[in-house]
Amino acid sequence: MLGLPALTEVCKQLPKKSVYTKFDLKQAQRDHFDEDVARLNIVNVISSTTIPALAKGEGVECVYVIEVLLKKRDYDPNNILLLTKLIPQKMVIALHFGNEIKLAVERTKLFFSNWQNEDDCKLSLQGLNLDTIWDNLAIAIGNINIEDGKTLEQQIQTDDAKASILKQIQRLESKARNERQPRKKLEYFEELKKLKSSLGSSLKGI
Repeated sequence: MLGLPALTEVCKQLPKKSVYTKFDLKQAQRDHFDEDVARLNIVNVISSTTIPALAKGEGVECVYVIEVLLKKRDYDPNNILLLTKLIPQKMVIALHFGNEIKLAVERTKLFFSNWQNEDDCKLSLQGLNLDTIWDNLAIAIGNINIEDGKTLEQQIQTDDAKASILKQIQRLESKARNERQPRKKLEYFEELKKLKSSLGSSLKGI
C-alpha cells in the first residue's frame, strides 16, 4: 500500500471494540466514531526490522500506517484526532473512501494531504534513520515548507503564530471597514500596522 516496500506490509485488523474497551470510551464517543469509521487496519510497519537499511532514531523506533475505512467522505476530523490520542504510536493514517485516499499525521496538531486516487497516493521514505523519516513524512503530508535553520517543530510553531496573526489582521480589517468613528478607525489602522510588521520581523526569531 502507498508504494511502500513489500517487507513493510502487514494485514492486521484493529478491532474498534477492543480500542473502545481498552480506553474506556463513553458510549457517545463510540457512536460518533462509528458514524464515520467502518474499519481499522494496520497495513504497514516501517522499522529497522522490516527495512534493515534503516537505523533506529533517538525518538522513533517504528512508524505504523493505519488504514481507516470511512463510511462517508465528509468525516469529522475530531474522530481522527481521537484515534491519534487512543493509539500512542508514531503513525500515518490513510483515510480510505471509495477509490480515494487522504493521508493524515499528528505533529502537535493534525496535518492532512489532499484526496488522491488510491493508485496515485504514494509515500516516499526519505532519510537514513527513523527520526528523519518521521519528520519527512509529516513535511510531505502537511506540505510544510521548512525555512533555513528551523526544525520541523520550530516551523510548525512559526506557521501557527503567523496564522494566528493573519486571523487577527482579518478581524481588525473587518472592524476598520465598518467603523464610522475616525478616532476608532485610526486605532484599528495602528494595530494593523503593528501586526503586519510583526509578520516579517518578530516571527523570524521563533
